[in-house]
Amino acid sequence: MVASRPGRAAALIGAASLLTTALVGAQPATAGERAPVTETATVVPVQTTGPADKRFNLILMGDGYTAEQLPEFRADVDKHLNVLWSIEPFASYRSYINVWAVEVPSAESGVDCDPGLDAPRRDTPLGMGFWNGCDAGSVQRLLTVDSGAANALAGLVPGATSANRQIVALANSDTYGGAGGTYATASGGNALSSLITPHEIGHSLGGLQDEYDYYGRGVPGGTHQGGEPSSAHHTVLTEGQMRDRRAKWWRWLGEESESGGVIGRYEGGLYSTKGVWRPSRHSLMKTLGYAFDQVGREVMVRAISSKVNLVQGHTPNAAPIGADRTVWVDTLHPLGGELDVVWQLDGRPVRPAAGARTLDLRRLDLVRGRHTLTATVTDPTPFVRDPAVRGSAALTRTVTWTVDTSVVTEPVPVAPGFTGHTATDAPVGAWSVVYADTTHPVDRTLAVQWRLDGRPVANPGNDRDLDLSALRLRPGTTHTLTARIAGVTGADRELRWTVDGTAASASYALSKPLRTVHRPGRPVEYVYDGPFTMRLTARDDQDGYVVSQFRVDGDGWYTYYGWPTDADAPFRFTPGGTEIDGLVYGKLGTARVVPWDDATPEYGTHTVEYRTIDSAGNTGPARAFLVTLVPRPPVR
Repeated sequence: MVASRPGRAAALIGAASLLTTALVGAQPATAGERAPVTETATVVPVQTTGPADKRFNLILMGDGYTAEQLPEFRADVDKHLNVLWSIEPFASYRSYINVWAVEVPSAESGVDCDPGLDAPRRDTPLGMGFWNGCDAGSVQRLLTVDSGAANALAGLVPGATSANRQIVALANSDTYGGAGGTYATASGGNALSSLITPHEIGHSLGGLQDEYDYYGRGVPGGTHQGGEPSSAHHTVLTEGQMRDRRAKWWRWLGEESESGGVIGRYEGGLYSTKGVWRPSRHSLMKTLGYAFDQVGREVMVRAISSKVNLVQGHTPNAAPIGADRTVWVDTLHPLGGELDVVWQLDGRPVRPAAGARTLDLRRLDLVRGRHTLTATVTDPTPFVRDPAVRGSAALTRTVTWTVDTSVVTEPVPVAPGFTGHTATDAPVGAWSVVYADTTHPVDRTLAVQWRLDGRPVANPGNDRDLDLSALRLRPGTTHTLTARIAGVTGADRELRWTVDGTAASASYALSKPLRTVHRPGRPVEYVYDGPFTMRLTARDDQDGYVVSQFRVDGDGWYTYYGWPTDADAPFRFTPGGTEIDGLVYGKLGTARVVPWDDATPEYGTHTVEYRTIDSAGNTGPARAFLVTLVPRPPVR
């Protein structure tokens, strides 16, 4: 039996916002010499998309989990990751990231000073503790980790360095807490903890700043002092000035925000209430539960992509090559769409090779002499609009060769085969890109042939990637996808995947209404005259944590997590919301219909939509119900 977490019944929201800080906590006091923290650690590859030295490596490590509680750590990792993969741009660039779990059993369960300063110090390998490592002058939510221990454990992952990794330390606790900076920390089991992780990675990886208009919760911030912030998502400019100067997020102004509302100019941010503006009413850098808006998402696309090289390998180019051979590039394979490859010879496009990863020079009938050949790989993602970002090394790479017709290529036997591919041991989502890279003989081009349920799939141009979203697979179906090298036989020359076209389902349970109304052609309507609760329950026929989301009256999709103080409690809606440590949860916005002259804007009919995102990345169809909130009759 797995022991329960300490303090589960007493889990509380922290008293203020998370702080971006260097995380160094006190080591637990023990007698005698401590064994190296790495002595009992085990590195578990959770997701391997390529060699560690060519990927962005996310390293999760747990503290305060005893040997018997390691299954809880694995469950916490699964939840944190699947929430992360449900958020763009992590969803589209998941294939750029290796994930490692470092399991190190703790002598004692829990972490220091949890939940209060009078709580015991615990003997744990990472020395994690609330209150900034039990500092009476700090705040409860500031959860720190011993930097030396964290670095030592991260060093167990070969090929992962400080330049291409991000450490996330999870504490065995249900108390709200975390921090960002060089390292990110979060409590493993708090209702909101899986949303802390992407927020802190936004700080650590993307350099995004907090959009809070306060420094301490419940204490309004002052007026912003100083000029234009360096932050990409804060400004003192008006919308007109942004357009005139082509500054900040002028390219996104007026568009529907991914986190709800419209991209514009909303006052408050950088811990100030006045004098500084942010792009969206709420986003992940302001309110846990929402997505990055387009401005933050563009920053994060560049940040993730800068940790890798779009060109993973290519024909050697240190010396001139002959015109009697093939030339190739291997690229990365984002899940959200294929990369573009443009070949040019002496500055002119080689149009027949558009998109292809291999070019046969023998078909170009080159004139004698030397020529310059280039292959430019670009990420065409619509998440980026800034030409400077698009043209940066993060999203554009060019390889150049000198082709000399006098050079004779030595024949080198190369056996046809696959060199890399989308993992086949788990289902792939029906919207994602599946890839299969091959070896590169110099005397011929290997063609990859795709079949879906035994039928050939046309895939001209770039045959290494297959964009499943372009096939418009019928929802609710499961398929078998295969890739085979043309003209090559043998079981080891074929790859096989299961395509999961069945999204997870969700159901809701509401507290008892005054009455339920059924009208033809309309969602079911529930009538309340006061607060009500909603619980979302997800089900899937595949393994992995399923993310549930909801939104009210068309606002941004919000990740369901239970209730801030209790992950097992339902979400609670009220006309004015519920304040917990200075933050308001469950406030109903302006209703679509207000039939009473003396009603406040919260009264009337609200549309609540809900959906799921499963571990394969499938987003289920949104379903809806109506809630009508009526004022209570006066007491006579």
